[in-house]
Amino acid sequence: MEIRKVGVVGCGTMGSGICEVVARSGVPVAFVEVSPERVEGGLERIRTSLQRAVSRGKLEQDAADELIGRIIGDTSFDVLADADLVLEAVPEQLTMKQETFATLDRVCKPEAILATNTSSLSVMDLAVHTARSNRVVGFHFFNPAPVMRLVELIRTVVTDDHVLATAKQFAQRMGKTPVVARDRAGFVANLLLFPYLNQAVEMYEAGYATREDIDEAMRLGCGHPMGPLALMDLIGLDSGAAIMETMYAEFRDPRHAPRPAVRQLLAADYRGRKSGRGFYTYERPNAPATTDEGAAARPTVDPDAVAAWRTVGVVGSGTMAAGIAEVCARAGYDVLVRARSDAKCGALVAAVGRSLAKGMERGKLDGQEAEAASERVRAVTDLQALAECDLVVEAVAEDLAVKQELFTRLDEVAKPDALLATTTSSLPVIACAMATGRPERVIGIHFFNPAAVMRLVELVTTVRTGEEAIAQARAFAEVAGKHAVLCGDRAGFIVNALLFPYLNDAVKMLEEGYATVAEIDTAMKLGCGHPMGPFELIDVVGLDVTLDICRALHTEFREAGYDPAPLLSYMVSAGYLGRKAGRGFYVYG
Repeated sequence: MEIRKVGVVGCGTMGSGICEVVARSGVPVAFVEVSPERVEGGLERIRTSLQRAVSRGKLEQDAADELIGRIIGDTSFDVLADADLVLEAVPEQLTMKQETFATLDRVCKPEAILATNTSSLSVMDLAVHTARSNRVVGFHFFNPAPVMRLVELIRTVVTDDHVLATAKQFAQRMGKTPVVARDRAGFVANLLLFPYLNQAVEMYEAGYATREDIDEAMRLGCGHPMGPLALMDLIGLDSGAAIMETMYAEFRDPRHAPRPAVRQLLAADYRGRKSGRGFYTYERPNAPATTDEGAAARPTVDPDAVAAWRTVGVVGSGTMAAGIAEVCARAGYDVLVRARSDAKCGALVAAVGRSLAKGMERGKLDGQEAEAASERVRAVTDLQALAECDLVVEAVAEDLAVKQELFTRLDEVAKPDALLATTTSSLPVIACAMATGRPERVIGIHFFNPAAVMRLVELVTTVRTGEEAIAQARAFAEVAGKHAVLCGDRAGFIVNALLFPYLNDAVKMLEEGYATVAEIDTAMKLGCGHPMGPFELIDVVGLDVTLDICRALHTEFREAGYDPAPLLSYMVSAGYLGRKAGRGFYVYG
């Protein structure tokens, strides 16, 4: 079946975007709105979007005029009578959508395909209000529709194969990448995205970290285009809450139920960016810029706190230890790295040298800087050599007993005013601190891999960490060129506590047969702007590391949603550990 004309019901933000996308593909489109004023408003939105493209040099004026000429609006459904495909884009209210589909079924020709742009409601609940449920499909665009490449195509248990094939072909004709999913609340992208967003809200409302630190942690630590709280504001707290309520009604998972902070903001009519206030306050409704009102008070970093520091010790010989050593050397510190053998010492120094050479090749530093940094790094086998270090950072195996024994020894070796730090990603910092006689001088400084590249560090404070230690850690991070976020001592800190449940959810989605590895990865990259899909990321991190962190989170929080997916355990047992093993969720050459 060839799509020669498309109808759209509703021409608000999403409907107008869909009209533009269809018209750009060369297909005439007719839309329906409830009043002449709303018709004109929809046309004006489309004109404004096209003029914006013209002003940015992405569209010629003649092409824009031709595009708008393909679009007509009306208040009568009769304008849709000869459409081959009709896309519903009315508000996310089940009754309203059901009434719309009943009307479309009466008006549209029998062979027309009816589609819904719902982001969370059951497509089957809409299809049964027609006499053609086999010709109803979900056609979920992402906002803004002219920009976002992803379309989720939702098939119900009765959707005809040729209907789905036609929808898929038309999505590709519009320049979109279709991902096929079954009919359940949230589909692919929202079902993975909203528990993550909701957990970030919980983290903020519990006072665990500031909204700014949570958002910056996920932007800098995971490469997300926006932090979760800013993204909630962009989506709209009312829209987000409606999606989560639908998901909760279907799955009864507490992680899907909107957090109290969301409900309280909505009660105050703070709906996010569109209303000018949500988790952040904006200069005006729909403006991207925020004001300083309500910004979390944060002490100014005092560079004098570490002005007397000269030497940093690093314990470990792996990739992270080498990266931390390089960061410290480039910041101007003399660095002593303690490794277990002369061979490991040589390998570590060589690794730092290779990384510095890469930095030169990429224009990140010049030859003199690289040479000076290289000369500042020295590897030793004797822990006693770290006796005069101002800061010692532990980067050994992620084994609590090993770390505790090391901290006991460091406490004996290091000078009394030295700051001791662990770069653990999931273990309790307090357990390391209490293995010393100076718990007030122990802190978590969680670098991200590769340490020389990633700007983020999480500064993890325990109930025993002193204010001076916090001030010194913050000053050190600034000297080292890192963006530090503060958080408390609980499993996963900020980034891993938000990231790994999301990765675990993706594995559960796969093992249920809901969608393929490639489809899930594509949905999250194109629908949410993530630099990597969850399975690509798990393969990079390592399935064994992912499993360990998921287990640590489950042990800490004892929530069913954190229980590691059985498939993850099975794959680790089979030796499929990701890129490092040549096989994980993907196979590598």
